Amino acid sequence: YWLTITSVPSARRTELIPLLAGRSMVSTTPMLLFLSSAGVRRAVGRFGPSVATAFLNAPTSTVMPMATRHQPLSTRFMSTDAPAEEKTEEDKAAIKAQREARKAEKERKKAEKAAKKAAKAAAEEAANRIDDVTYLSASEQDSYEPMGDMSVVMSRSRSGREFVNVGDIGGSDDAKYGPGKTVWLRGRLNSIRVKGGSCFLVLRQNSFDTVQACFFKDKENPEQSAKMIKYLKTLTTESMVDLEGTVTTADVRSASIQDAELVIKRIHSVSKADAMLPFLVEDAARSEKEVEESQDTDRPFPRLGQELRLDHRWLDLRAPANNAIMRVQSAICQLFRESLYSQGFVEIHTPKLIAGESESGAGVFTTDYFGTTACLAQSPQLYKQMAISSDLDRVFEIGPVFRAENSNTRRHLCEFTGLDLEMAINEHYMETLEVVHNMFKHIFENLETRWAKELEVIRTQYESEPVTFTDEPCVLHWPEAMEILKEKGFDMGDELGDLTGAQELALGAAVKEKYGTDFFMLDKYPSNIRPFYTMPDPADARFSNSYDMFIRGQEICSGAQRCHDPELVTEIINQKGIEIGDGLKTYIESFRHGVSPHAGAGIGLERVVFLYLGLDNVRKASMFPRDPNRCTP
Repeated sequence: YWLTITSVPSARRTELIPLLAGRSMVSTTPMLLFLSSAGVRRAVGRFGPSVATAFLNAPTSTVMPMATRHQPLSTRFMSTDAPAEEKTEEDKAAIKAQREARKAEKERKKAEKAAKKAAKAAAEEAANRIDDVTYLSASEQDSYEPMGDMSVVMSRSRSGREFVNVGDIGGSDDAKYGPGKTVWLRGRLNSIRVKGGSCFLVLRQNSFDTVQACFFKDKENPEQSAKMIKYLKTLTTESMVDLEGTVTTADVRSASIQDAELVIKRIHSVSKADAMLPFLVEDAARSEKEVEESQDTDRPFPRLGQELRLDHRWLDLRAPANNAIMRVQSAICQLFRESLYSQGFVEIHTPKLIAGESESGAGVFTTDYFGTTACLAQSPQLYKQMAISSDLDRVFEIGPVFRAENSNTRRHLCEFTGLDLEMAINEHYMETLEVVHNMFKHIFENLETRWAKELEVIRTQYESEPVTFTDEPCVLHWPEAMEILKEKGFDMGDELGDLTGAQELALGAAVKEKYGTDFFMLDKYPSNIRPFYTMPDPADARFSNSYDMFIRGQEICSGAQRCHDPELVTEIINQKGIEIGDGLKTYIESFRHGVSPHAGAGIGLERVVFLYLGLDNVRKASMFPRDPNRCTP
C-alpha cells in the first residue's frame, strides 16, 4: 500500500489515503505516519509507480468485505469452530515428550556434526603428525617412518645398523663407500637449507670431516615428501642426527668430501640443539685476520671474546681448529710415552694430596685433611726422586699440577698437566739432557707427519710454522746467555737474577739467528732462583746444575740434577728458610737409605702445545682452563 500512495502524483494522494486505510485495516492517521517515514521513501524510489498502478487496478474481490473490515479485531480473529477440548495429562505428556524428542534429535545431529568435524581434523593431524621413532632393529626398518626424532637412546637394543665414517665416503669407485652404496651416518648438523621442495644439509663428524646430503620432492609420493620437508625444517644446527643415504657423485664445495654427496632416505634427530646458541661454531672457526678484514664491509663477522668462548668451551671446541688442538695435545702425550718407553722408562702415578709443599717459591693450594692441613701437589717432584730410591731407575708421569699463583698472564694457569720424568745418571746431567732432547725430537718429527691433517686444520685458523731443532742438543750456558742479552741492550745487573719474559724472547731470537733452532736449552742457572732440591755447581756454588728448555724464546721445561746427599739437601733447605715438615722428613730419609745420583725435568703440556702451534694464549691449549678468575666450567 505504501508503494501505491507514494508512487502517484501528489494531487491524488489525499484521495487514496482513505481507500488504502480501508484495505490495510488501519486508520488514516497511522497510515500517514507510515507513509512519511524515511525508510518508505527510500523503498519507493527503488520500485517506482508500476507497483502502485498494479495495486489500483486490482479487482475488488481481493479486498476484504466492508462488514468484516469494520468488525472489532477480537471478533474478527476469533475462531467460529466449537471450543477446543481441554488437554489431558497424557496429551500434555505426549506433547512434552515430542518436544524433548525433537530437542534430543537436534542435539544428536549437532553432536554428530561436531564428531565428524573432529574426526576429520584428527585424521588431517595424524596424516601430518611426525611421531618419534623407536629404532629397534634394522630388519624392521620398513615399518618405521623415514623421518622423525629418535626416541631417547636408552640401550633398548642393538639395531644392527652399521655406521660409517664420513672420511670413508667418496665419489670414486675405489672409495670404501662409493657411488651406489647406501650408508648410515651419525653426525652433527653443520648447516641446513630448505627451500620449496628441496633440502641441502651438511653433516659433520670429528669436527672437521663433512659431507653434503640432499633431498628432493618425489612427485610419485607427494604426501610423504611434504612430510619429509616439514620435518627437515624443524632440525636445528648442531643437533646430532642419524642419516641413511645413498652415495652419488657430485661436485661439492661446501664440505670436505667434494666428489660425492648423499641422497637422503631416512633422517632422525638423536639430540636436538637449541635453536638459539650462544654463538655459531662457524663464527668460532674464523681466523682473527678474516674477522678483522670483514669489519669494513657491510656484513662484519662478530668478534667472539675469550670469556664467552670459555664460558661455553664445549661449543668453542667444536670449531675445527680448536678441536684439532685437543688432538695434538693428546698426540704429544702419546709421543712422550712412546719415546720414554723406548728409552727404558716406567710410568708411575704419584699422590696429589701431600703433607707439605713440593716446590719452594711456588704458591700452594691447601685443604683440610681430617683435621690436618694437606696441599695439592705442585709437582710430583719428591715422589719421582723417591721412585729412584725404590730402584725404579727411569720413571715418568703424566698428571695434574696445581699452582696457587695469582698470575693473570697469557701463559700461566693454576692447574695444568705435567709431563715429568726422572732418571738415574752415572756421571753428568747431560745424560738426561740427551734423553729429553731425543724425546722432543720424536714429538716434533712425528707431529708433522702422523698428525699432518690436524696441523693443517689448525694452521688455517692460527698461523704457525713447524718448530726447527738441531740433531744434537743445543745447550747454552748462563754466562753465554748473559753476554747475548747485554749485546741486545739489556742491563743484567749482577747476572744472578731470573730472566724476564722480554729477555727470554730476545734470547730465543738470538739463538734462532745464531744456531738456526727454535728449541734450545739453557743451563747453570743461579742457585738462589732454583728449588731446594737442585744440585749446586761444583765449581761455583752461586750457580747450579739446573736447566730450562725453550721453544720460540719461551720456557716449556725446567729441570736439574737433584741433590741426593741427605746432609747437603738439609743444609740447602735450612739456608732457604724452609721448615722441614713430615713430608720433607720422609723425602730426606729415602736418601739416607741409599739412592742413585739422578736428574730429571718437568714439562708443561699446555705450554708445549701453546708454543708449538704459535697460539696467542695458553688457555687455547687447555680443555677447561683454570686461572685465578675461572674455576668453571
